[in-house]
Amino acid sequence: MRILVTGGAGFLGSHLCDKLLSDGHEVVCLDNLFTGSKANILHLLTNPKFEWMRHDVVDPFKCEVDQIYNLACPASPVHYQYNAIKTVKTSVMGAINCLGLAKRIGARIFQASTSEVYGDPDVHPQVEDYRGNVNPIGLRACYDEGKRCAETLFFDYHRQNNVDIRVIRIFNTYGPRMMVQDGRVVSNFIVQALKNNPITIYGDGQQTRSFCYVSDLIEGFVRMMSQEETVGPVNLGNPHEFTMLELAEQVVDLTNSKSEIVHEPLPQDDPQQRRPDISKAKEFLKWEPTVQLREGLQKTIEYFATQI
Repeated sequence: MRILVTGGAGFLGSHLCDKLLSDGHEVVCLDNLFTGSKANILHLLTNPKFEWMRHDVVDPFKCEVDQIYNLACPASPVHYQYNAIKTVKTSVMGAINCLGLAKRIGARIFQASTSEVYGDPDVHPQVEDYRGNVNPIGLRACYDEGKRCAETLFFDYHRQNNVDIRVIRIFNTYGPRMMVQDGRVVSNFIVQALKNNPITIYGDGQQTRSFCYVSDLIEGFVRMMSQEETVGPVNLGNPHEFTMLELAEQVVDLTNSKSEIVHEPLPQDDPQQRRPDISKAKEFLKWEPTVQLREGLQKTIEYFATQI
């Protein structure tokens, strides 16, 4: 097939491009490099089955493809809060442009949604039927509500125009090609540890996250697009929880760092718990993570050691 990946030069997008090309497809990568990096796709530019379009998904575009993966959006708090209005536009107008294209050409379309649609959850672990606890006017709302609106658009295009959709909700994911200044917890801890700087934990460190290695997540994407049983939403993530303190201690151990752990005030609307219920992924996609945290962290640390 010929497949469009918006946000294809980003952390997840570039790994998806690799996977699709290795499966024999042609790939069109659309990215304006707002948070993506040409370095992530440099190794693909000589591949005759790969094409890169430097374009902003907010602006209309045309492309003749069989499938669309919509991954375009800043995804870390540092980046999506940098230009909050741009983040909302990317989620909402980007979804409209991608869905309009899918409708016109009859392509199956995938939305990379997020666990952030659950906000600071009071249901644990989070199931897809849970409607969330989101602050619509907080600092994180540009991303949370932008992604929630994108899901609304996907399901309305599906109901009203019979667009063939697939929606995944992504939980914390890590691995090579994360940005050094990403602002997410795994990259923060690893960079601080490699530099022997203090490791910054917000709050008491007892808040929890689950961490899915990038190769596991991308496998889930492809399985979602190749099955006919559900349009989603389906959670993808690692159901095994770790506290921030446990993660920091593992990173210090794996890097042999001299870093000390320091505590800072908790940011506004930072979730206390985040863990997916992946029953639907197991049922419909026959999917669950296979890479253990320690193994994934080691690979990620090796990558970051070449970047700083």
